[in-house]
Amino acid sequence: MRISVLAFDDLDTRTAYALWRLRQQVFVVEQASPYPDLDGRDLEPATRHVLAHDGDELVGCLRLLDDGSHARIGRVVVAGSARGRGLARDLMDAAMAVVGGREVHLDAQTGLTAFYASYGFEVSGPEFVEDGVAHVPMVRR
Repeated sequence: MRISVLAFDDLDTRTAYALWRLRQQVFVVEQASPYPDLDGRDLEPATRHVLAHDGDELVGCLRLLDDGSHARIGRVVVAGSARGRGLARDLMDAAMAVVGGREVHLDAQTGLTAFYASYGFEVSGPEFVEDGVAHVPMVRR
């Protein structure tokens, strides 16, 4: 398993395609949650994509954004065929290494709050539904 952290301009075309395909496969198809994935934030200079490759196959990713006063983690996804191997933890470990001691926000799918709490995140607001999926805002100060 190989974990890498790349800016958008460092993604080759096949990797960018695989990234968008993986997010679409899990969020839109598997979770039946159509959402505007191409929101422009992938292109921001400070955005970092944390990628997990198994050989040549992209099997997990997350997006790390700079929201000014804090960082934001989102689009955390692991391919169905690669679940149960600790890849989400590998992705989060890499993301947390990038942010260091900086404050970080994320919107966790409700069933994953304990996972994010293991990284020091705390629920910071009420549950809400986004694109048909229940989430809670969380912050690590």
